Amino acid sequence: MTSSSRRHVIIIGGGASGVLLTYQLLHRPTRDLRLTLIEQRPDIGRGIAYHTGNPDHLLNVRVSNMSALPDQPDHFWRWLNAHSADASLCPDPYCFVPRRIYGDYMASLLEQQTSGPTDARRLSILHATCVDINEGPAGVSVKLDDGRSLMADNVVLATGHDTRANLPAHANPWAPPSAAHIDTEATVLILGTGLTMVDYVLSLLRDGHRGFIIAISRRGLLAKPHRHIDALRIEEAEVPFGASINHLLRWLRDHIDRNAAQGGDWRSVIDGLRPYTQRLWHELSQTSKRRFLEHARAWWDVHRHRMAPEVEARIAEVLDRGQLALMAAKVTSIEPNNTGARVKYRLRGHSDPLDIQVGAVVDCTGIVKDPRATLNPAVRSLFDRGLCRVDPLCIGIETDRNCGVISRAGATSRHLFAVGPLTRAAFWEINAIPDIRSQCAALAALLADTGGDASTRTA
Repeated sequence: MTSSSRRHVIIIGGGASGVLLTYQLLHRPTRDLRLTLIEQRPDIGRGIAYHTGNPDHLLNVRVSNMSALPDQPDHFWRWLNAHSADASLCPDPYCFVPRRIYGDYMASLLEQQTSGPTDARRLSILHATCVDINEGPAGVSVKLDDGRSLMADNVVLATGHDTRANLPAHANPWAPPSAAHIDTEATVLILGTGLTMVDYVLSLLRDGHRGFIIAISRRGLLAKPHRHIDALRIEEAEVPFGASINHLLRWLRDHIDRNAAQGGDWRSVIDGLRPYTQRLWHELSQTSKRRFLEHARAWWDVHRHRMAPEVEARIAEVLDRGQLALMAAKVTSIEPNNTGARVKYRLRGHSDPLDIQVGAVVDCTGIVKDPRATLNPAVRSLFDRGLCRVDPLCIGIETDRNCGVISRAGATSRHLFAVGPLTRAAFWEINAIPDIRSQCAALAALLADTGGDASTRTA
């Protein structure tokens, strides 16, 4: 235990996940918690997703579903009405606003919590990088890059999406193209055809790019657009929990076909399944999970993770005029040179190799393939010390259903927890705010009420 009479919880990462958890902990009935939020960026609440200043980067979820608070579904909508001077920006709760505005909303959640002297004493925000975490029998020690050391009863990793190291001839997908000095006439190759690719195309266009843009993925699928459709009510008893992935996908397609025959939209079925996706994932066998990732994930992603209608219109325009091309292909080599890189690839279904000269390569393929290759020193230290382990599918660190981190030896920690995308191995659907806010509320209740004691947990 820490020396203070108050229990001390350290949250590493001040992006959306960290802010949501901090907010929930501050609002628990108990007052004996002292919180420290560690974030390396100067801004709180933005992380990778919401730090963008590009007004063309819109939320991929409509405003009505983006409340930070599970028990107040219209909280973001009300905040937006109170803080937006332009009523036309979001005329109704089904709109999609710029992500930078949502970053302002996230930041505001803690701004109001640090204005009063009582809450200011309960919450400390440190702008630093956590470089080491070590668990002892009574708590956790944390070291920062500025030399400070902290002790806590519990530490929660809320580090968000991991990023890759930039390779030669590669541009950072999370930075404006101007930062990479990409020639506006050059051909740009984007690896991946999902929503990160869409964002980067919009960034290229805003920076005045006139050259050809090629986006390559295994299947060449583009995210579907949102429509003004309400979720279909699906009863829990209807859902085939524990079935194989083949049976589950047949059930889902049949449900979509029946709904379409009655004049419905496939989106309402996908959205109606959302309350059950984490349980579905949890009850799949390892074999079914692996088959899903290899064969069905791309189909699921383009239907589940959709783009705003305004973004769809921009992308359709660029495709129609031939500046953007989507390819189902596999890149076999990237050889940097003085003007960018020479890229060799094979089209899907073909064996003959092709090659092209590009001015830059942008890797928008999403999550780091092997979590052990993380650049985050805090997570890296857990692997080095054996305090965490990669899951069997190699998509995240292994946690239990209560977010407790599982060590290399298979023991669930009483002191170390994780939230957000880092826990995708246990939760899978844990990238969007509606999922993360519920996870953070549940973990806040556990930490505030029991201190994370493993003996109180359910499997």
